[in-house]
Amino acid sequence: MFATSDCGLFDGFRLDIAGNLWTSAGDGVHCYAPDGTRLGRILIPETVANVCFGGISRNRLYVCATTSLYAVTLNTRGHHVIGEAIAPSDIRAPART
Repeated sequence: MFATSDCGLFDGFRLDIAGNLWTSAGDGVHCYAPDGTRLGRILIPETVANVCFGGISRNRLYVCATTSLYAVTLNTRGHHVIGEAIAPSDIRAPART
């Protein structure tokens, strides 16, 4: 078993660029190292259903809770789902036509 939740159930999952797992739980968001060690948690005052990395640098974690949407800026970035990770400097504004 990778990890167990001591508060509610795990639901939404996302990976950061270091391979750490970010998951929703009954008391907030938990972060686990690839070996299953809990690195920490972000306490949220309501049950969390899902998480998603976003922002131009993918370092903002959006947290969808029972009645609210939270955003937390992190010292890591979410793993790029399609292809390899890209740096913010690689992002260009669309050309004007």
